[in-house]
Amino acid sequence: MWTRRKFMATGALLPWALRFPEAQAAPSANAIPVGLEMYSVRDALGKDPTGTVRAVAAMGYQGLEFYAPYFVWTEAQAKDMRKLLDELKIRCFSTHNDGDFFSGDKLQHARDLNLILGSKYMVMASSHDEPGLDRWREVADTLNTAAEKLQPQGLQVGYHNHQLEFTPIDGARPIEILAKNTKPSVILQLDVGTCIEAGADPVAWINANPGRIRSIHCKDWSPEPAKKYSVLFGEGVAPWKSLFHAAENGGGVEYYLVEQEGSRFPELETAKRCLQGFRSAHHA
Repeated sequence: MWTRRKFMATGALLPWALRFPEAQAAPSANAIPVGLEMYSVRDALGKDPTGTVRAVAAMGYQGLEFYAPYFVWTEAQAKDMRKLLDELKIRCFSTHNDGDFFSGDKLQHARDLNLILGSKYMVMASSHDEPGLDRWREVADTLNTAAEKLQPQGLQVGYHNHQLEFTPIDGARPIEILAKNTKPSVILQLDVGTCIEAGADPVAWINANPGRIRSIHCKDWSPEPAKKYSVLFGEGVAPWKSLFHAAENGGGVEYYLVEQEGSRFPELETAKRCLQGFRSAHHA
């Protein structure tokens, strides 16, 4: 089965993102937008990027997050996608990026595309398997250096967890090393499902890092072996009510992102059903 971490190593796909205003210190629940991590509709997106983005907007999503294959776009492709997003009145909140996009010429190219698209955050989607805590400190240094270089252009950086970051190494969890050794401006994008699968408490993590959980991947998870990440939003064990409360009362959340690895329904129907589930849970 393809996962985003595996897919990041593959080729190209599409273009996307728009600028959005700074979130207020304590926005109302209704003011916090919800977008779709486009990995959720990766097959449809690969076949018809324009039609897929239009379909996602028609579902009622307010924004998107594009993932690593956007990096192969030309500036002209990025401008075309920006025009489409403007037409649809949706935003690209952020992009997901491989680790080597945060330095050298690749950082410059990623920066240019993100500025065209209007993205606010360049998020490191994974640092892959690091052998020890010192290597995680190096990841933190990479994020800090990139943050300094991007800040003058109004871009910020972040890190997205998987199970690995919540799995202890030498008595410490890598995610704690990253939180401790990165600037406060570096966001800690929380992937709820993988956090839970690793045995961690996502609500406790939000409460322990006030103001840094500015983006959340709303992906559910079930401990049942036959289900795991194939459950729709709300069908797993994630404590959404308490999670939303923590995120909006100190966590600093600016936007939510629905993400789905795959379900018993086609991709686009899955995305629509998950949005319906999100809205039901968020406004309950």
